[in-house]
Amino acid sequence: MMTTKLLRETTGRAIGAFAIVILLHVIGTILIPGYSQPFAIRALLVLASLLAIACIGQTLVVILGGIDLSIPFVIGFANVVAAQLYGQQWNFAIVCLIVALIALLIGAFNGYVSRSLNIHPLIVTLGTGMVVQGAVLFWTAGFPSGSAPRAISDFVSIGGSAGPLPLPWVVPCVAVLAAIVALILARTPYGRRLYALGSNPGAAPLALINPVGMWAVTFAISALFSAATGVLLLGFTGSAYGDVGQPYLFQTIAAVVVGGAALIGGQGSYLGTIAGALVLTEINTLLIGLGFQPSAVQAALGVIIVALVSLYGRERHVSKTI
Repeated sequence: MMTTKLLRETTGRAIGAFAIVILLHVIGTILIPGYSQPFAIRALLVLASLLAIACIGQTLVVILGGIDLSIPFVIGFANVVAAQLYGQQWNFAIVCLIVALIALLIGAFNGYVSRSLNIHPLIVTLGTGMVVQGAVLFWTAGFPSGSAPRAISDFVSIGGSAGPLPLPWVVPCVAVLAAIVALILARTPYGRRLYALGSNPGAAPLALINPVGMWAVTFAISALFSAATGVLLLGFTGSAYGDVGQPYLFQTIAAVVVGGAALIGGQGSYLGTIAGALVLTEINTLLIGLGFQPSAVQAALGVIIVALVSLYGRERHVSKTI
């Protein structure tokens, strides 16, 4: 469980990230006509919500002391498999169940192998992700097809409304999900064990914490929410695309770090991650609105990630661990 000092640091960084969100939005409003129009704000919130869902697992994994590079590959897998099976007239509930079960198995495999064999999760998750991507390409012969049901498209539609709220359904649902995740991290045995294992892996077994089980469960959760993101992106884009998750490869890590998590584990919060997701989405939107090409936007995000990791790598507790 986080100490009071670490809790203050994490909360302070989350507040700082939200302050950056406000600053970026003010800058965008001044520089770009229509930046603060209702439709533009809804679009920004939908994109940030999709990123926030993908970041749930990365947040948990980073607090645990790991990293999950299979997220974009699982997103692509779920996107293509859901589209293909639904296009073949499968019941969509059954499709989602199949995708979820396979994703859970992928994630559990990542966590189990990483911890039990003491292999860095960066290597395991990247290798597993490439295997998953190759299997999807082989199955579809490189030409995925299919679509999402209308309900999923409406759920993430920028023009949709959640009852009386002038926001798409995905936005308030992510807000509820954030509250649930925050409650789990703060008030449940799983949350306490997660922080304890991330803070002091060597001492965790002495507290009757099963490291292999925690890693398997946490990486399984990461893969599950990655798959959910892939299905939602299918509704958002309207078609299947195996590489749809590639932008999330480093954006999930960046959002977690911007939100105050330490890459060595034991520190972080999902509220901070949401702030980080908003920051990255604002930066993307702002740069595109200013006329930057996609390649320049990616380069800018890369610079931000390197700067943030370098900054946190200079902190005393990180440097001593490294």
